[in-house]
Amino acid sequence: MKTLQLLTFLCSTFLFTSCITAQNTKPTVYTVGDSTVKNGRGDGSGGLWGWGDFIGQFLDSTKVSVKNHALGGTSSRTYQNLGLWDAVNNKLKAGDYVLIQFGHNDNGPINDTLRARGTIKGIGDETEEIDNMITKKHEIVYSYGWYLEKIVKDAKSKGAIPIIMSPIPRNDWKEGKVSRNNTSYGLWAKQIAERNNVTFIDLNDKMASKLEKFGEEKVTGTYFYKRDHTHTSARGALMAASIIIDELKETTNSLKNHIASNPQTELPRKKNIFLIGDSTMASSDNPNTIGWGVPFPQFCDTTQVNVINKARGGRSTRTFNFEGLWEAAKKEFQSGDFVFIQFGHNDAGNIDKAKYRGSLKGIGDETQTIVRDSSITETVHTYGWYLKKMIQETREKGAIPIILSLTPRNEWPNDKVERRTETYVKWAKEVAIAEDAFFIDVSDLVAKRYEALGKEKVKAFFPQDHTHTNLEGATFTALTIAETLKKAKEIGLRGYIYIEQ
Repeated sequence: MKTLQLLTFLCSTFLFTSCITAQNTKPTVYTVGDSTVKNGRGDGSGGLWGWGDFIGQFLDSTKVSVKNHALGGTSSRTYQNLGLWDAVNNKLKAGDYVLIQFGHNDNGPINDTLRARGTIKGIGDETEEIDNMITKKHEIVYSYGWYLEKIVKDAKSKGAIPIIMSPIPRNDWKEGKVSRNNTSYGLWAKQIAERNNVTFIDLNDKMASKLEKFGEEKVTGTYFYKRDHTHTSARGALMAASIIIDELKETTNSLKNHIASNPQTELPRKKNIFLIGDSTMASSDNPNTIGWGVPFPQFCDTTQVNVINKARGGRSTRTFNFEGLWEAAKKEFQSGDFVFIQFGHNDAGNIDKAKYRGSLKGIGDETQTIVRDSSITETVHTYGWYLKKMIQETREKGAIPIILSLTPRNEWPNDKVERRTETYVKWAKEVAIAEDAFFIDVSDLVAKRYEALGKEKVKAFFPQDHTHTNLEGATFTALTIAETLKKAKEIGLRGYIYIEQ
């Protein structure tokens, strides 16, 4: 019996030790580079991603680990001066891989008070001595090739396997062609790879060629953003990673043996922006009654977010709930989504007469029981009670509620746009404060802009009545809301809003 127990113990120990040994010997793929390899924290902030965030999806995780050590804003020089390369180099073991891509920032000034990150052009041994204006230290600056070669030699000395990439192309076009860097950093990266007998992948040319097949119009807004010609979207980063993998397959580099046989690539899930409200937000077949939710998507980065307009004309907080519209919309909410809630125009209607859409005034817990159409009993709550319910149930789904005050009407008492600051605007704000929810005072924001435009210009926004706008007026309101979101860091939507200057 004791012998059996001893054998069991020894086998368990052996298996455990073997498992630990396997984990310690599994190669690690390190990526080093700038923001086109890892943007920000690598979480897609502002919709920007680096290819290092996606390269792991193509590799067999049972055979290799992937660690993205790139940092935005660095050049081949500052990456090393800041100790970032040392942090990687100290961890390297034989059989690891180092994917290297620098160049986008090496063209900057060698010495200034802003970044001081430039390197000497080329791959030679030239140097320049400076008193660094940022670090206040004396420094010898070398060529781009010198810094690149140092990383390669350090990696090789540890038994690691370096792979050099030319910098990804920028979204710059001339006569239907993407500009290459094959006479500068792309060329110099290739020369260093050849001189050190390491694998070189011309990511710049390969990606540029692929982008050209789509054309500038399709590339901009899909793989890059109009506002940024250097940093890729998730789709652009995934494209770059896939090109690197395809090129590796054509080399003798042993990393190709760790490529997944059937990689399942996945883009980050788009967040949803749900619009919940009445006709001042909803779509309509009538060109004279267009809600601001209709043009709102044009101010959103729809490669990152979906705008889902669930608003319905003629509804109040009460009827949106009573008719099941809220319950249906809520089923679609997912964690991290945003839910805009805006009511008030119809909540002042009849409580116990035809349409049955009025809610009780205020934000309290008062109720009134009524009989609809002589048969259905309904307990009616306050305007604020319904808003609170929506906020709470939005949060239960992990989504983020944002309360908006109702849109102003084209009414000008005392030459000022009417504001219901003692009723629905006030109550919406009070509910938001009570529930610690975000609040946007659309009524005041738009009213102020109306007053700046003047009565005659605003009149053109309201061709049918004093409540509903045409497309021009709806776009005016949508832009006002978008600009507010762009400034409101705390809401967390600014990275998804795009307003063309």
